[in-house]
This record gives sequence, structure tokens and C-alpha cells, in this order.
Amino acid sequence: MRRVSALLLLLATTAFARSQQQRPAITGIAFVRVYASDPSASANFYGKTLGYSSSRAGDITRYPVNDAQWIEVAPLPSPAPPTRLAAVAFTTRDARALEKYLKAHSVAIVSSFGGDTADKNSFSVHDPEGNLILFAQQAKGPAVPPAVPATAASRRIIHAGFVVRDAAAEDRFYKDILGFRANWHGGRDDSGRVDWSSVQVPEGTDWLEYMLNVSPDATPKQLGGSNHMSLGTAHMNDVVATLQRNQCEGPTCTKTQMGRDGKVQLNLYDPDLTRVEFMEFKPSGTTCCSAILGKLPSEQEDR
Repeated sequence: MRRVSALLLLLATTAFARSQQQRPAITGIAFVRVYASDPSASANFYGKTLGYSSSRAGDITRYPVNDAQWIEVAPLPSPAPPTRLAAVAFTTRDARALEKYLKAHSVAIVSSFGGDTADKNSFSVHDPEGNLILFAQQAKGPAVPPAVPATAASRRIIHAGFVVRDAAAEDRFYKDILGFRANWHGGRDDSGRVDWSSVQVPEGTDWLEYMLNVSPDATPKQLGGSNHMSLGTAHMNDVVATLQRNQCEGPTCTKTQMGRDGKVQLNLYDPDLTRVEFMEFKPSGTTCCSAILGKLPSEQEDR
């Protein structure tokens, strides 16, 4: 009887300690990492067409979008994975404490903060869908030199998205443990089916988009369209003009459309068919399906 009572007391104490532990702030997206099979073609797309300068970190090429966000391009591994979206990283004000917080919630750590990986300022986990998710320590001042050039088509990453098969399991991780908030959901038509569901970081305006109802037999382009990143702009005309100056070729360089969330969009695909979506910060059309619950992003944000 004493042994049972002691076990119950231990379980209660552990649960109480877990509930009392404070989650450090998660303020936005730090970077999105994609795989590339042809480094030269990838450099032409992200460097010339999108207009970003680059720097190297080991075998990874970084393209700064602003002084706190960047795009990473890594060599395609062998055997090649089905998706070219390698990882999504979020910024936190205390990476070491957040790692301890996730351990306390029984989340397995893939690589630890300050460990043997090339980037010692982050740690990584897998979400319930198996996606590699990193949490990077928020830096003071410019995080990724060199400076963003005037040729950049956007200066803000606002969201990333990937295929989700079990939204409830993702919600338990992102909402229940990490504190992400419901942002918007919608569908391709008015049938009521939800094809996209987004959750916003708890202390910022960036969000993660669940891409639902994606066929298991999706083509590489369909998969790349779901596993994507989104760059924000106040005015889509500015993006179109910049792409033209950067000699973007093809009809998609000027093809804008109104999204179901009421925001103007323009979609490009990198050489490995990862979609790079440009999206206006604010809706200018009719928002279907649900209200946008979260605060809208802007180009300049205090993190």
C-alpha cells in the first residue's frame, strides 16, 4: 500500500512540475531548409531570380531574407527522400530552456543545443509526422550576413507548410505542448471540407500550414506544392516588378491569383519543385471558410 501511495505521489509531483514549467517564447520562423539536386540551378533560382545574396555554412548555402530569417539549401541526400523540404526552424528566446521544456513533455531530442552539430545555436526534434523541426536561439543584431540586397523579391518569411495526415496528432504537439494558436482554415471549394489549417506561433505572427487531403500518390510537383514556404509582401505588384528586373522567365513570374483566404498570391517553383509562394500580408478579397484569428504579419517586426 505504501509503495502504491509513493508511486501516486511521484506521478502527481511530476505532473505538477510539468504544468508549472514555463515554455520559453517562440517568436517566428528562423529558416526553411530545402534539398537541391543541382547546386547551380538552385543558386540561379534563389540567388538570381529571387534576388538573394548567399553565404556558406559547411555544405549548406544560406540566403538571408532579413537579419533574422533565411532560406537554407542543402545537397540532396542519397537515397533521395520523397520530399525536398528538409526542415523548418523556429526562433525562440531561450533555446536551452525550450529543449528542457520539451524533454519534460516526453519529446525526443534529435540534436541538442550547443552539441556536435554544425549549428550549435539550435536543437532539433521530429514532429508527429516525422518532419525535422529546429528551434534556433534568437540572436541580437544581424543573424546571417551578408546584408539583404535591393534585388530581393521579399524581405519576410511568413509561413511554411507541409503534408499532414493526422491533424489531431500535430495539434497535440504544436498547440498543446508548444502553444501555437489556431489561425485560419479553409478548403478548395465550398463543400465544407478543410484542405488547409494553419497554426500561428504563440509570440509572433508567422504560422505553419497543415496541407491536408494530399493524395498518397501525389506527383513530385503536387508534393512540392504542399511542402512549401511563403514570402510576404505588402504589394504583389512590387514582387512582380522585382522578378521582372531579375529576369524571371515564364508566365508564372507575373501570374497572380486571389487565395481562398482573401490574400493575393504568386507561386514559383524552384528547380526541385519546391513551391515558393509570395503572399500579401493583408487580405484584399473575400476570406472564405473561417475568420483569420491571428495578428497579421508585416515586413518589420520586433522579435
